[in-house]
Amino acid sequence: MSSLSYSALMPPTVFIVLCLIAALSALRFRRSGTTVMIFSAGLLYLSALPVVARGFSQYLALPPANCSDLRKAQAIVVLGAGMHVGDGLRYPDQLDALSLERLERAADLYRKLAIPIAVTGGRLGKSTDSLGALMKRQLEQGSGIPVTWSEEASRNTLENAEFTARELHQSGVDRVILVTNPWHLARAVWSFERAGLHALPYPTSPVLPKPLEWTDFLPNLGALRETSYALHEILGLAYYRLRY
Repeated sequence: MSSLSYSALMPPTVFIVLCLIAALSALRFRRSGTTVMIFSAGLLYLSALPVVARGFSQYLALPPANCSDLRKAQAIVVLGAGMHVGDGLRYPDQLDALSLERLERAADLYRKLAIPIAVTGGRLGKSTDSLGALMKRQLEQGSGIPVTWSEEASRNTLENAEFTARELHQSGVDRVILVTNPWHLARAVWSFERAGLHALPYPTSPVLPKPLEWTDFLPNLGALRETSYALHEILGLAYYRLRY
């Protein structure tokens, strides 16, 4: 599934486009155009509600592996998220906040277990460096933690799993800890299990239930972003299962 097809299906893009199309349609087909516009605006509003975003995140969340299982793992695998693409000259490529969050979590885990780390992620757009190379550099130079495997050709989660599994299998590794965001774990674990690795989920942060508050029904940008991530994962996992 291309990034273009994903972006066209994700809120807020899809709802904004539908609102625009409906508004134009209402000039000629007033009733149907107005109906679609109200429906799209309603979906956009729901997507920006914290209560909706939290519901999606809880639906996708996997329980973290217990301590005894973690100690049986042979490697820690950190999946790349994104980067800020530079110009290749004055402004170098830099990891985004999600990637740094995953690396920080993996570094803490390494200090507890002292098992080797693998990073995975290819180039994005016109980037000079791959995600794998940037993550390796950040861990080794920023945290003083060695990286044993660095996969730098993958373009999506499925390739993260397939390309990393090839390297790990050559080293006799078949049981790994996956470090990524909670909403990404379901698709990541499915992909790595399919590639022949027993994958133990290790989220960057727990998704904990909490009592509803009135502010959970007020839209905000953070909730809209979280809903977008969640829907991306739901559609992506459904596509993987149907396609592969």
